[in-house]
Amino acid sequence: MWHHLLLLGCKAGVPFSPHSNTGVKILWRCLGTMKLESSEFQSLFTPGLKSVAELFDKAKYELRIAGGAVRDLLNGMKPQDVDFATTATPTEMKEMFQAAGVRMINNRGEKHGTITARLHEENFEITTLRLDLVTDGRHAEVEFTTDWEKDAERRDLTINSMFLGLDGTLYDYFNGYDDLKNNKVRFVGHANQRIQEDYLRILRYFRFYGRIAEKPGHHEPDTLEAIKDNAKGLAGISGERIWVELKKILVGNHVNHLIRLMYELDVAGYIGLPVNGSLQEFDTVCKNVQNLFPKPMTVITSLLKVPDDVSKLDIRLKISKDERNLALFLLKHRRDLVKATDTTEPLKPYQEFIIDSREADSASRICELLKYQGEGLLLKEMQQWSVPSFPSEESAQEVNFNQPLTNFYTHSC
Repeated sequence: MWHHLLLLGCKAGVPFSPHSNTGVKILWRCLGTMKLESSEFQSLFTPGLKSVAELFDKAKYELRIAGGAVRDLLNGMKPQDVDFATTATPTEMKEMFQAAGVRMINNRGEKHGTITARLHEENFEITTLRLDLVTDGRHAEVEFTTDWEKDAERRDLTINSMFLGLDGTLYDYFNGYDDLKNNKVRFVGHANQRIQEDYLRILRYFRFYGRIAEKPGHHEPDTLEAIKDNAKGLAGISGERIWVELKKILVGNHVNHLIRLMYELDVAGYIGLPVNGSLQEFDTVCKNVQNLFPKPMTVITSLLKVPDDVSKLDIRLKISKDERNLALFLLKHRRDLVKATDTTEPLKPYQEFIIDSREADSASRICELLKYQGEGLLLKEMQQWSVPSFPSEESAQEVNFNQPLTNFYTHSC
C-alpha cells in the first residue's frame, strides 16, 4: 500500500524507515514533501469536488482533506466519508458559496466552524481550522485559526491528525504516517491532556487499536496509565455517544483483549458493562463469532448473566428496543435452544421455534443465536430458509419436518 507515496527532495528531514514491502529505499522525510498517488485518491475527484476546489483556489483559501479520510487513503482504502479543512472562516465560506450560487445545508455545525455545501448532488463538509480554547471533557469553546499545525495538535490520535492537499501532498505534523505504517496507536502529545479534553477519546483509542494494531497488548504504559487515571470522566459522557463507539469496538479486532483491558483499567463500570462480567463466556463467544459478522449486541450479551444486567445496560447506553429484545432472547435461549441430536435435521429445533413464535424478527434472532453458539455451518443453512406462508393455522400445524423444506422458503436472515 505504501508504494503509492513518493518523496520529493528536501534540505532537512528526519530519518525514515520504509515499509519492508515497498522495495523502495527512502532515507529522509520532511513536512510536506510526501505525495500520495493512488487510484483511491484519484477516485475522490468527482465533478462536485473539482468545483469545490476551483472555488477555494479562486478565493485563495487553502483546502485539504482531513483526519480519518487521510488515514484510510494511506491504508489503500477509499474512505466512505471525506472531511475537509480550510483556512477560510465560516463567514468567508458562506460569502464565497452564496456568490457562486452554491446551496448550503445543515447550518447546525456553523458555530464549530463547519459549513456543508451541496454541489452536483454531493455534500461537502468543510471545517475552518480551529483551536480548542476551553474544554470540559465533552465539549469545547473554539477559536478559528489559519495554523494547520495548531489544528492538528488538538486532534485525538496521530493517525487522525494528518492532512492531504488536493495535489496529493501529505502534511504530517506528529508522525502519524510512521505510526500508521507501524500499526501504532498514539495520542497527539500527552495522552492525559488529550483525554481530559474529551473523555470519549478513551473509547476512540480502543476502537482504533482494534482497527490499526496487528497484535493485542502493544500499548504504551503511559497511555494505559492515563486511561486508568481518567476513566471516571466517562461517567459524564452520554450513553448514546458511548454506545456508538462501543458497538464498533465489539465487532472489531482484538475485542476480547480490549474488553478485558477495560475491566483492568476500571473503564467497564463507567460505560455500563456489568461489574462482574462473564469474561470466560465472553472469550468463548468472541471465538465463536469470528467471520460470522455478529451484531454488537450479540457479542456484548455474553458478558451478561441475568435480565437485570440488560436493564442496567439499557439505562446507561440507551440501547434500542430491538437490541434490548435480542439480548433478552439470547440470555434466555443460549443454553436451551440448541441443534438437534439427530444429525439429519440439526436445524429442526430452530425452525420449530421460528414457526411457533410467529414474530417477524424471530428468524433474525435465531441467526444471531447460531452465531453466538459458533454454529457457522448451520447459519449458512438457516440463511437459505424462511418461514412458509400458511393459508391457515391448521396448515401450519401440519408441517412435516421430515419433508424437504427448500421448495417453500426464501432467504430469512
